[in-house]
Amino acid sequence: MTLLPGDGGCFEVTLDGKLLFSKLKLQRFPENGEVMKLVAAARR
Repeated sequence: MTLLPGDGGCFEVTLDGKLLFSKLKLQRFPENGEVMKLVAAARR
């Protein structure tokens, strides 16, 4: 897993090239634990 800095207020989480969360699309930050749940589900 690699953390890459963003710019312009974007906060996006991808795993193996698949977008799991996008602050820009949803217009919100993730809730507590939301990103970890998305990553766990994508790894199954």
